[in-house]
Amino acid sequence: MILAELVTLSRQDAAGLVAQLTHQLRVLISSGRIRSGAVLPSSRQLAAELDVSRNTVTHAYEQLAAEGYLRAAERRRPVVTGDIEQRSAKAAPAPKREAARNPLLSPWALRLKDVDWPLSYQAGFRPLRPGLADAREFPHEIWARCLRRVALRRRFNEQTVINRPSLREALRDYLEVNRGVHAEADQILILPTAQAALTLIAAAAIVPGEVVWTEDPGYPGAAAAFRAAGAEVVGVKLDEWGMTRGREARAPKLIFATPSHQHPTGRVMPIARRTELLAAAAPGKSWIVEDDYDGEFHYDSRPMPALQGLDREGRVLYVGTFAKAMTADIRLGYLVVPPALARTMEIAQRHLGLIASVHVQEALSDFMTDGHFLAHIRRMRRVYRSRRDHLAAALVRHLGDVLVAEIPPGGMQLIARFTNGAMDSDAATRLVAAGVEVRALSSLALERPRDHGLLLGFAAWRESEIGAAVRIMANVLTGKRAARG
Repeated sequence: MILAELVTLSRQDAAGLVAQLTHQLRVLISSGRIRSGAVLPSSRQLAAELDVSRNTVTHAYEQLAAEGYLRAAERRRPVVTGDIEQRSAKAAPAPKREAARNPLLSPWALRLKDVDWPLSYQAGFRPLRPGLADAREFPHEIWARCLRRVALRRRFNEQTVINRPSLREALRDYLEVNRGVHAEADQILILPTAQAALTLIAAAAIVPGEVVWTEDPGYPGAAAAFRAAGAEVVGVKLDEWGMTRGREARAPKLIFATPSHQHPTGRVMPIARRTELLAAAAPGKSWIVEDDYDGEFHYDSRPMPALQGLDREGRVLYVGTFAKAMTADIRLGYLVVPPALARTMEIAQRHLGLIASVHVQEALSDFMTDGHFLAHIRRMRRVYRSRRDHLAAALVRHLGDVLVAEIPPGGMQLIARFTNGAMDSDAATRLVAAGVEVRALSSLALERPRDHGLLLGFAAWRESEIGAAVRIMANVLTGKRAARG
């Protein structure tokens, strides 16, 4: 038997010569075409017969020896080993397999499949997509200098410190003065996103079957994280002051709220309601997650201090993000935890791999310490307020008979409700198709939608873009071509 006659190699095959030869020899041995005890040609001889490099044959022989098909010794030709029949099932060419229709998944992954949270909007980056900062207004040159400066001074053996002390301290000082948050630096965890903070909280705090209260309507990412952890998520209705106490619901293990600017309505929770909410969480047994996603942007008065600053018994976990204050692609959020949880949460953070770039952390520390962060926030407050007012005025001018806007005291988006009881999902679909990226208020309801309206972003869009988008809205929703102005 001339082995080379049983082997056909193609240099055009993407698998490569080594993989082809290994597979074909494996099949020949397992099928009995090459019997047990047969002595194969030397690597030099077979390489010459196949017109390939000797390394190709050597690597194939070594792989088959590692799998137990060949017995090889130095300066000797390889020998086919026994027990061929036991290997035949393994060595047979793999049949073509159809994708599994019902793959075996963990309970966590199965719960994710049931979460009704779109991974992206229907369209791209178009007006009036809500919740976005205007990256065009960000001081990119200053930020680039901070990144370059850090790159020049980085010491790679410091990578094991996942929460950079310099940024923790800068954040502590900023949050104390500007948001009324009381914490030590080691209570602050730096994470890739605010959603990562919610995932970390869900993993560390929730036992499957426990109750979590969330606002209804509210932020769908929170419900997604808690449901995936096995929680029974209960939507708590809103009134004019935001989240109510939820007395009719079962006692919660965790309460998720956005008291500074309720998502999506923008309502600000007053001090009396905040005190009620704190009273609903038993110290050491239940927790409140305060998501202060855009608390930097308050326009009509001084912003109310964070709920965390009222807590004297360590019940509040405070979530923040730089995606709204800076740009979405900064990919940094943070979590302020009570002292009793600091050590445990940092260990959980490491084990879950929720670790932010240390390079970006240190650049942001410089950006804050040098005063650039606060300067940017102050400037964008003026810009975003002007855009909010421009959107509100345009809605009155072009759509006053169809939509009534609720003007929030802060934030980056507003709600416009239909005056005629129209279904918002159909309107949102038609607007997206026309090039205006809005979101239906009903899509943010946890249970049966009670409210219908449109969520409109104003922060990321210049006044000319806002005006053009509202004219398109008027054309779609009224059938009338809106005049410029």
